[in-house]
Amino acid sequence: MKKLLVYLKGSRTQCVLAPLFKMSEAILELFVPLVVAGIIDTGIATGDKNYIIKMCLLLVLLGAAGLAFSVTAQYFAAKASVSFVKRLKHALFEHIGKFSYTQLDSQGTSTLITRMTGDMDSVQNGLNLTLRLLLRSPFVVIGAMIMAFTVDSRAAVTFAVVIPALSAVVFGIMFSCIPLYKKVRFALDKVLCTARESLTGARVIRAFCKEEEQVEEFRERNDALTVIQEFTGRISALMNPVTCVIINIGIAVLIYAGAIRVDAGLITQGAVVALYNYMSQILVELVKFANLIISITKSVACAGRISAVLDIPAEEDSGKEKISAENENIVEFRNVSFAYEGAGDNSLENISFTVKRGETVGVIGSTGSGKTTLVNLIPAFYKATKGQVLVGGADVNEIPLEELRNSVSVVPQKAVLFKGTVRKNMLWGKPDATDEEIMKALEIAQAKDFVMQKDGGIDAPVEQGGRNFSGGQRQRLTVARAVIKKADILILDDSSSALDYATDAAMRRAISENQGNTAVFIVSQRTSSIMHADKIIVLDDGTASVGTHEELLENNDVYREIHLSQFDEEEGA
Repeated sequence: MKKLLVYLKGSRTQCVLAPLFKMSEAILELFVPLVVAGIIDTGIATGDKNYIIKMCLLLVLLGAAGLAFSVTAQYFAAKASVSFVKRLKHALFEHIGKFSYTQLDSQGTSTLITRMTGDMDSVQNGLNLTLRLLLRSPFVVIGAMIMAFTVDSRAAVTFAVVIPALSAVVFGIMFSCIPLYKKVRFALDKVLCTARESLTGARVIRAFCKEEEQVEEFRERNDALTVIQEFTGRISALMNPVTCVIINIGIAVLIYAGAIRVDAGLITQGAVVALYNYMSQILVELVKFANLIISITKSVACAGRISAVLDIPAEEDSGKEKISAENENIVEFRNVSFAYEGAGDNSLENISFTVKRGETVGVIGSTGSGKTTLVNLIPAFYKATKGQVLVGGADVNEIPLEELRNSVSVVPQKAVLFKGTVRKNMLWGKPDATDEEIMKALEIAQAKDFVMQKDGGIDAPVEQGGRNFSGGQRQRLTVARAVIKKADILILDDSSSALDYATDAAMRRAISENQGNTAVFIVSQRTSSIMHADKIIVLDDGTASVGTHEELLENNDVYREIHLSQFDEEEGA
């Protein structure tokens, strides 16, 4: 929690001015009951109209000045809270961007989105209210009690009884609600996770007629959220009625005692009215303070969730070794094993192979055999739990991440495009790419024809997620984005699954012709896509066999079975 306060730097002036102006408003408010008492005891009692008019003008002046102070305080509080959350959002987004794949897997996308949005809004609202009311409300309560004692100390004893009782109620409910609000946010994460999965997988859900099951799952999680919210709401809702009951009892006692003392001639009627006004001020401020405590409780819970993400150490980047341009072996695995965090067994077991510059490597295996995991170890998206992964003769754990990942170009399984234009997406691969380089990359990826048919050509718009392109077009554009980088290592992770055989073959041929010294890893389910590779890695339950197409057909049962099943299918087609 304390580490979040550093993001108030730059808003310290506003954080001082906001409560200062609110306190000024509160001071003016404390004088109002005395002015009203004067009007009653002096103006009305003596019939002095000039005095009444003078005091009424003073009330207007106090009100106008109080309004000006209040608006100014609101301005500074809003500016401070918005600036604080802006800096905090930037810091959190930057921090999340440094997470490893393992950390992203463990946190979950939905939870991180909630903390970037809903939790941030709650923190902003809490800070705004804190700057305006946290000092003002207690100040008015204490000030009203002191002023009441200056009016009539004996009648004001009621205040000394009422305020501790109210404080016990407020803080008792506050401490009860803090852990409950944490449970509410956790339940909200589950609801958002279900909603996100349903929306992103809407086509799959409809294809399998699973709408009712998803609706039922969402209903269950939403009901669980509702139950905890209602329970929390019932407890927090006790605050206003209980405080009102205590205050009204106090007011009744105050008026009763005041009436007796007025009848005895010990105090004036104006004094009783002033005492009543001070008690009313205390009621209003304590109700405000109660609501403030609820808001602060929510904000503290949300701030804790944000702080928990910031407390997660970012991916380490302390490497100092350089990738050797003279090393003939661009990639080497030495007895590499890998297990996902929390998994009982290794996904990869004791894998060793060497890849030279300019070679093409095919990676194939059954679903879940570890193909994607294998290639994700090369750019150190995941860290090997045992053994060494070397790039250019240096251990990937000892190479600066920026240098390592600049030497690797990856086309992931899921084709991801970003909102903008085709050109903007291509520039992700090479920021200073010329139009000729972009056109060449599109041509290699077999994307040039459909891009040039779009209005604007390479400046054609790309909608969010690339939804204005088909699945095959998105795959080809992501391949073009990777090819234009001209990295030492090109990883194509099942990047042609949506392409027909002819387009796939043409793209692979074009990549091979323009390969140069780039080592190409092709992860595929099709043997036709990798059969001409210099070497093929066959994964079976985490273990690897390495060889050429002919060697594997002869010596590897898994590869032979995959190839013959597809070969028969292709022949039949």
